[in-house]
Amino acid sequence: MHISQGQQTREHAMNAEGPGGTTFSEDVITSSGITFHLWRLYQHAWLVCLFFPLLALVREPLATWRLVLGLVFLLGFAVSYTWLMWPHPASRKASAWAGSWLSLLLFATLSLLVLAFTLTYGLSFLWLLIGVSALAGVLFPMRSAFAIIVIFTLLPLFLTVGMTGGLAGVDWWWLIALMLLVRGLGLDMMGVARMGRAIQELHTARRELARLAVIEERERLARDLHDLLGQALSMISLKSELASCLIEEDPKRCAQELSEIEHVSRKTLREVREAVAGYRQPTLISELEGARQLLEAAGIQAQIESLQPPLPPTLDAVLAWTVREGVTNLIRHSRAQQCCIHLKHKNGRVSAEILNDGGERRTEERPPQRGSGLAGLQKRISPLGGTLEAGPYLLQGKQHFRLYVELPFETRREAWVAEGDGS
Repeated sequence: MHISQGQQTREHAMNAEGPGGTTFSEDVITSSGITFHLWRLYQHAWLVCLFFPLLALVREPLATWRLVLGLVFLLGFAVSYTWLMWPHPASRKASAWAGSWLSLLLFATLSLLVLAFTLTYGLSFLWLLIGVSALAGVLFPMRSAFAIIVIFTLLPLFLTVGMTGGLAGVDWWWLIALMLLVRGLGLDMMGVARMGRAIQELHTARRELARLAVIEERERLARDLHDLLGQALSMISLKSELASCLIEEDPKRCAQELSEIEHVSRKTLREVREAVAGYRQPTLISELEGARQLLEAAGIQAQIESLQPPLPPTLDAVLAWTVREGVTNLIRHSRAQQCCIHLKHKNGRVSAEILNDGGERRTEERPPQRGSGLAGLQKRISPLGGTLEAGPYLLQGKQHFRLYVELPFETRREAWVAEGDGS
């Protein structure tokens, strides 16, 4: 089933951010929230390392002041660990929080205090190196974190050997388990922190894409409505003026004009609905016929030279928008008596030229400038590698106004397929 670019853009835009930063994409919120809470649970689970030194403090006969000092240190370790871990690792930047001097100073102080309390209270405090290693994996860049983790992995061996007086008194099972935990958790936290940052960057990129999709959809809708309503309202205005002049002179012709006004109104309403829904795709044949009718209603002599179909769908749509924009601008901004619409295919390129003899704009209109219609047309043409020219044009010594669009016929065929309906 073929889906137009407008439909795809609109569906993408539904996942965008709303007013005040509200995110409509439930999967982004859910996955981001799950990642965040799992990270919180995972990082605080390793505070279990406090259990072993706490058990040693309670079981060993210590002086009151030493017991209080040990408990205060463990409490301070837990608070410092939580404070250093608290910022979401995915939102950290190496030059901001993670690499700040305050966090590094606190980490160094915490590490030295763990060593000091190990020498003072016993080897049970070495279990705190698990938490210190986890912090290193989160706070430091990869190389620095790896070096610190290696140091903390070997540290229990040296301290244990030094404090027990040799290898003979070492409990190797306990020591190996501790070293593996310190090394494994440190490297694991290093990987998890970087994965969290990658996930957050992915969500940020998705939100940015959704925001750009909203902008693209708004611009598409603005272009379509401008192009649709400009010509339709010009025709309704012309036929209304004509009908008002024919009320008394030719009631039958007046009724015919009013009927055509009703037909144009209904057709425009349908096209606006299609544009809003993202299904609108004008065709060159229909736009040329509409241009002929509008020019005749305005009393302008029309000369139209078209191409032989078929054309690629996107190329056909862009040329249709070109005809609509050129004729609408002619009706609104010039006093032309003649209009020539030439469409050609030569040397692998397709061109559309809309030339009218009303080179001077009406004095009550704005001075010549590139309005939203031509700007919108340029946005339709540029992705296809085309060019647009609009301005005064001297022909046979007389000032004309010329809109000229040129597009490649073959070289960007793959782009037409990717672009969908050219919306």
